[in-house]
Amino acid sequence: MWPDRIRAEVISAIRECGIAHPWAHQAEAAELALDGRSVVIATGTASGKSLAYLAPVLSTLLDGSEAANGRGATALYLSPTKALAADQRRSVRSLAAPLGNRIRPAVYDGDTPVEEREWVRQYANYVLTNPDMLHRGILPAHPRWSSFLRSLRYVVVDECHTYRGVFGSHVAQVLRRLRRVCERYGSSPVFLLASATSAEPGASAGRLTGLPVTEVADDASPRGELVFALWEPPLTELEGEQGAPVRRTATAETADLLTDLTVQGVRSVAFVRSRRGAELISVIAKERLAEVDRSLPPRVAAYRGGYLPEERRALERALHSGELLGLAATTALELGIDVSGLDAVVIAGYPGTRASLWQQAGRAGRAGQGALAVLVARDDPLDTFLVHHPEALFRRPVESTVLDPDNPYVLAPHLCAAAAELPLTEADLALFGPEATALLPQLESAGLLRRRSSGWYWTRRERAADLADIRGAGGSPVQIVESGTGRLLGTVDEAASHAAVHEGAVHLHMGRSYLVRRLDLKESVALVEEASPPYSTTARDTTAISVLETDTEVPWGAGRLCYGSVEVTNQVVSFLRRRLITGEVLGETRLDLPPRTLRTRAVWWTVTEDQLDAARVNPEQLGGALHAAEHASIGLLPLFATCDRWDIGGVSVPLHPDTLLPTVFVYDGHPGGAGFAERAFHTAREWLTATRDAIASCECEAGCPSCIQSPKCGNGNEPLHKRGAVRLLTELLREAPEPPPGS
Repeated sequence: MWPDRIRAEVISAIRECGIAHPWAHQAEAAELALDGRSVVIATGTASGKSLAYLAPVLSTLLDGSEAANGRGATALYLSPTKALAADQRRSVRSLAAPLGNRIRPAVYDGDTPVEEREWVRQYANYVLTNPDMLHRGILPAHPRWSSFLRSLRYVVVDECHTYRGVFGSHVAQVLRRLRRVCERYGSSPVFLLASATSAEPGASAGRLTGLPVTEVADDASPRGELVFALWEPPLTELEGEQGAPVRRTATAETADLLTDLTVQGVRSVAFVRSRRGAELISVIAKERLAEVDRSLPPRVAAYRGGYLPEERRALERALHSGELLGLAATTALELGIDVSGLDAVVIAGYPGTRASLWQQAGRAGRAGQGALAVLVARDDPLDTFLVHHPEALFRRPVESTVLDPDNPYVLAPHLCAAAAELPLTEADLALFGPEATALLPQLESAGLLRRRSSGWYWTRRERAADLADIRGAGGSPVQIVESGTGRLLGTVDEAASHAAVHEGAVHLHMGRSYLVRRLDLKESVALVEEASPPYSTTARDTTAISVLETDTEVPWGAGRLCYGSVEVTNQVVSFLRRRLITGEVLGETRLDLPPRTLRTRAVWWTVTEDQLDAARVNPEQLGGALHAAEHASIGLLPLFATCDRWDIGGVSVPLHPDTLLPTVFVYDGHPGGAGFAERAFHTAREWLTATRDAIASCECEAGCPSCIQSPKCGNGNEPLHKRGAVRLLTELLREAPEPPPGS
């Protein structure tokens, strides 16, 4: 039963939605919320997490509506995407309809018309937004939000498992700034978090909010039958780099499956890892459906970030109504949007974490009905390992969420933003973590903050909030403009522009392909022309690395396992043209782009001559063995840290000038680090064991994309030595140290 303190009107409204009684985890979470304790609900997809926090929130808002000023209680809802916030508003309006105008939900984000924003600030009591808008729009303008913040009772943080890495670290600091401003207005909101199943959800939520958080993780909801298939694409007759066998692409396999499901009238979503992949699968499926029935192509579409707001809303309506049968989507639809009625989910490549895998699979089979989920493996070490080791998916505990709020590259701009909101005092520093005190003198020296007797003040005319890009990209976004018309097609992060919109790159938008004719780095613009080339493009780069400081090291036989700070120099040097569908390499074109430098965190391991002798790795094989081990270890790290292989990088050197030994580095691809390399250090034995097993179990003869070849290798996957890597890793693991403290 619901707690007695939930108002009868709310319970009645819930019953009108067809829910007679709560599940045990819903009632427990509501009780904790009413007790004023922050709580994270970490249960499966479709387990009623939204209702678990809405029941106490709506009840409290009703209490507040009876206050003299009509604004006696407010709540703030945060989601990682605009689409999820819009979907949640629909759900709240539907649930709260019997309660009349006492519940006033409103979305406040970048798409909210200017004329509506004042009404939201003054009258809405349930505001739905995202961390970006909280960071840039609400907190810097907190005096205009004073009545809302003064009455703030609850902060709902939905899909909190997505706040990981650099993005999660930024959001953690935004939430600390929110707590500080709320304290200024005399409120102390309770945080209610919803998460996919994950390891230690309470600890992860505590790192995110900076508060003690109680976890509710025992899922009492019934489950419909889910048939889960692991699908490995077949080998083709094509030869890839260095003559390696090539599998049919996950993109092509997924497009075929989506086509077949649509023809059979099965409502399906194909989750794709990239915007380009979502567009490509949609295009291929439409072409194949046209050959079967010309009425079917309009019933398939792509959904991704970068679309205009009205385009996204139209797709969401079409999916809800059943007008669309098939959708090729990026992770925006993973995050809780109600797509009830789906029969099948196809996942094009492992999504990076088991939490995301089960979140995506759970989009199908709502209301207890059976469903189908298919994971289509990419030609990639991790995907190949998983389809051959299903216990890693179905038996291994889900991973912890990795984030590092103390990253100085993250913390410094948020200290400036906080000082611009309210002068920083000594009493504030504990809120922002142990590194804050050391950073303040640096911010003073840089002329960003000025210390006075009452605290630290922001000194510049520009907005302090603009110093931090919480999505972790940095720099000004590059605008993608159609050269003939001047039409803006979209944007790409500055950090990704060298690889994504270099001259000659193929860019997909709304099912159409464009060729990049010019990338102007000074003006931050890429000029494109519509074209239909029979290929896609993939950028290639080169990387060098130097050790700045070793924080921790442990003996690894005669070698060492280390973790610390490094500087990485990276340069995009060329791009490959690959034939659509097959992935066959058609050619390589050189590029002349400037190098980039990155100060970040890394894990590295060294080997000695004795270890090489024991592994029977001679000098001619050494470079290839290290290179192969590096590639495969990068591919397998997402199994142990909540990262994507594109979040991390690596370098292997037969004789590194800083270690004076053969060395393999794996580093975080974000300034200051993201916590992934640290996680690798603490799980090194298990991580490298999986790496060795993935290479050894691959059926290829001398190495392929399923084990040791990398799609982003700047050296053309040369040299690589598969057997040498297996022998070297076997010898290393024979002398593996005990897990470091904290693992």
